[in-house]
Amino acid sequence: MAKVEVYTKFMCPFCSRAMKLLKSKGVAVDEIDITMGGPKRTEMLARSEGRTTVPQIFIDGKAIGGSDDLAALDSRGQLDPLLA
Repeated sequence: MAKVEVYTKFMCPFCSRAMKLLKSKGVAVDEIDITMGGPKRTEMLARSEGRTTVPQIFIDGKAIGGSDDLAALDSRGQLDPLLA
């Protein structure tokens, strides 16, 4: 199973949508809350090439993007192979 990391913020509807989709796939997700900023936010910015929106999703270290990008991968049938 792939390693999935998701940077989120409290009360973010896009984060909730992404987490719901990933959990529906039976994936264990490492959720990293950056609501208060700090070093984890800095880490996210570096890994996502400066993208500041959340969620920022990584599968096996590869930047996937946000919730819409994740949903698009799923609708094209490309998410399941990444998660395998």
